[in-house]
Amino acid sequence: MANSSLLSFFERLFFKPNLFDWVVIALLSPLSLIFGTFMLLRRIITIQKNYHIPIVSIGNLTVGGSGKTPFVIELASKYKDAHIISRGYGRQSKGLVTVSHQGQILTDVFQSGDESMLMAKSLPNASVIVSENRVIAIEEAKKQGAKVIFLDDGFNRVGIKKFEILLFPEDIKNYMPFPAGAFREFFFSKQFANLNLTENQDFQRKVTLDNPHKKMLLVTAISNPQRLKDFLPKGMVGHIYLEDHAYFDEEVLRTEMNRLGATSLLVTEKDEVKMEDFKLPLSVMRLRLQIKNEILEKIDDYIGEYKVSITSPNP
Repeated sequence: MANSSLLSFFERLFFKPNLFDWVVIALLSPLSLIFGTFMLLRRIITIQKNYHIPIVSIGNLTVGGSGKTPFVIELASKYKDAHIISRGYGRQSKGLVTVSHQGQILTDVFQSGDESMLMAKSLPNASVIVSENRVIAIEEAKKQGAKVIFLDDGFNRVGIKKFEILLFPEDIKNYMPFPAGAFREFFFSKQFANLNLTENQDFQRKVTLDNPHKKMLLVTAISNPQRLKDFLPKGMVGHIYLEDHAYFDEEVLRTEMNRLGATSLLVTEKDEVKMEDFKLPLSVMRLRLQIKNEILEKIDDYIGEYKVSITSPNP
């Protein structure tokens, strides 16, 4: 049930390279230069289209988790008729799927993906749509009455006119683009964003634990699970790391619990939405973000000014 050695290697290469990894990084750097140049040219030559609705994109320059999902949840909770658009990573469906409408869940986690279902369940007054084609999803959101759209992981959707927010981890060691590093573009591409926010400077994670047990087995399917270490409680008897967005086998987890003497599974909220039908005790780490007020004000100013600009009569 543990991650493959190849996956572990790339997570270390991307996020915590050792001396040997820097040799690999140097060998892969020509490919990274080509990839980064292609992504930069794509960004420069693409003409953005205005969809006449405020669109706020929350993204990152690196692969893997950076707090996008809780950031989207925190922002969308503050607005009426907000629609969240995501690709729906890890889902077993294709095309456009309306996950929820004004808080009403319309599908299951297999059709939505784990992060999209978490957003849908966390936002009783918002709507969530998943689609590989974000343009089609934007038009559908407008038909459904959206007043503001939050685009999950939308920085690389360069053809859409939007307010760009990029989230960065506090400690970055490898700044190389893929495949030598975790960056999707050159690091200086952050200059194309409206806001560049760093964890523990502009926003902070606050974690609480529901239903703690004395003997918990950590089970998670998130990218770079080592980032959980600062939030892990006492009482862990072991851990199981799966590939990001992977689904869980209840009987395998039950066997591991019995083998290790665990009395509950320690999971994130993203994992929990895929275990709702499991008859196993869960201890859930609840994550919320605290975002600086001045950041929230800048986003609110954009949304307010955009609405005024499209509703004001022409002189």
